Amino acid sequence: MSRYRGPRLRIVRRIGKLPGLTTKISKKLNPPGQHGSSFNKKLSQFNIRLKEKQKLRFHYGITERQLLNYIIKARRKKGSSGRLLLTFLEMRLDNIIFRLGFAPTIMAAKQLINHGHILLDGKIVNIPSFLCKPKNSIKIKNSSASKNLVSKNLQMFETILVPQHLFLQKEILEAKVLSLVNRKSISLIINELLVIEYYSRKL
Repeated sequence: MSRYRGPRLRIVRRIGKLPGLTTKISKKLNPPGQHGSSFNKKLSQFNIRLKEKQKLRFHYGITERQLLNYIIKARRKKGSSGRLLLTFLEMRLDNIIFRLGFAPTIMAAKQLINHGHILLDGKIVNIPSFLCKPKNSIKIKNSSASKNLVSKNLQMFETILVPQHLFLQKEILEAKVLSLVNRKSISLIINELLVIEYYSRKL
């Protein structure tokens, strides 16, 4: 299944607030479709798990195959599979760029990375899915176009709270990864255990 490129507010109305997908707010309250008015209908256990899975997919802008690979990777390691899954997703370079306020959404962060605006430990990295580690340093490419673009994004989102595992120096547009993400620092409201349960029958 390819990455979603359709109307983003339609997804927000169906699933709920997804800060990584869009900053827009829909004026409509009901879910999309002709049955949207019956959105108070009780959901089945499968639908509840499916909804949580879709939250992860659309918020982080990943494909079904990518999410499945992260699930497999998390289950192979010791510890809580749900926590490990969220750690993998949160430590992606595109998500970190978004959490720093360098881009308004994760989709916009992917573009910054793909176009070579981001330096990781002094080298250009154009892979949005690159997993960052503690002590990694992140800088903006030394060009006026790159710095102006990121500075404009930072000014638009001055109220953004940088999570504890990241350190940002706004004046020089540099950041550092201090540690792995803490569960409390994750902005998305998600029940990761339901996602693991959704895939338990497929693995």
